[in-house]
Amino acid sequence: MDRPRKNKTLRIVAATGAGALCAVGFALFAMPQHDQGPPQNDMTVDKGVSEAVIQAAVSNLRQTYVYPDKAAALDRQLHAQLQHGEFDSVTSAKALASTLTESLQRDTHDKHLEVQYFEKPLPEQAPGEDDSPADKAAEQLKEHRFNYGFANVGRLHGDIGYIEMHQFARPQGSTERIAAAMTLLADTNALIIDLRKCGGGDPETVMLFASYLYDKPTHLNDIYWRDEQRTEQRWTTATVPGRRYGQARQIYVLTSQDTFSACEDLAYALKNNSRATLVGETTGGGAHPGKPHRLSAHFMMFVPDGRAINPVTHTDWEGVGVVPNVSVPAAKALDTAQIAILKRFVATETDTEWKVGLEHTIADLE
Repeated sequence: MDRPRKNKTLRIVAATGAGALCAVGFALFAMPQHDQGPPQNDMTVDKGVSEAVIQAAVSNLRQTYVYPDKAAALDRQLHAQLQHGEFDSVTSAKALASTLTESLQRDTHDKHLEVQYFEKPLPEQAPGEDDSPADKAAEQLKEHRFNYGFANVGRLHGDIGYIEMHQFARPQGSTERIAAAMTLLADTNALIIDLRKCGGGDPETVMLFASYLYDKPTHLNDIYWRDEQRTEQRWTTATVPGRRYGQARQIYVLTSQDTFSACEDLAYALKNNSRATLVGETTGGGAHPGKPHRLSAHFMMFVPDGRAINPVTHTDWEGVGVVPNVSVPAAKALDTAQIAILKRFVATETDTEWKVGLEHTIADLE
């Protein structure tokens, strides 16, 4: 999940699974000003480079990682690995990034902890310094090209609304699209939110999206920030820019192993305050928001400095994922949700012709 900073750029979410700092599916990046694009050309590193990168990683962990005790343990672990020469044979920059990531995640099981190599040198940026206009323009272009995460919006047979999200992009671009989608689906009899390919994004946009699904302000997932030693309460808003969907109709949320970070944030909140039924697979298990840190000219590290706290469970989904109400393979989740919704419709439908049509659709799906 991203973290807003006062009057500054937003902190960025790490990627779906290990192996990339790319944020939220395929559109945003944890370092938006340095889009990798094509695969990076590798470079040779020596023992001195490895030690410098590891020392910088340890320093950032000590200062900002959400769990100070785990940061201290990682410090001891990495220094022991250095002393035993475990990084001496690493001569590839890409291999150094992946080896260090594996080491960081091995004991913490924190999929947001990640190091990435960049072929293009990363300029230094002072703490709190805002991104350049060019950096902001590049991020906005990426979001625009992928429609701010909205992959598909439509109506399924039986008057069921359907929204497929691949990310929760910045509110500046997402607000109008959320309003448009909810206006299009405002009169549907049920709603399916497909997060099976949703990799993360901005928690402010998650709150905005969720605000359409309730009739009144509702407590979602809070976030505890280590650096400020405070817990930020997160509620849906009393008003929304478009047409509110409300709480009277059923909502089903589709999940997969690839559902991650901010997308899990939405699924976890909707499940635990009983607003939605989750169908699919247990999600990826990344509940720690944070930001990227420059380690050297060619290495960047994502360090989580916050953790989610749900007001119902008093915990989060870190390392365990969000468990669906109905467990089925992700590929079958949409059909399963449709069938469940349509069977409820059939049970109360008084229009014989429409009821027969619904029954035929159920039979086709089954």
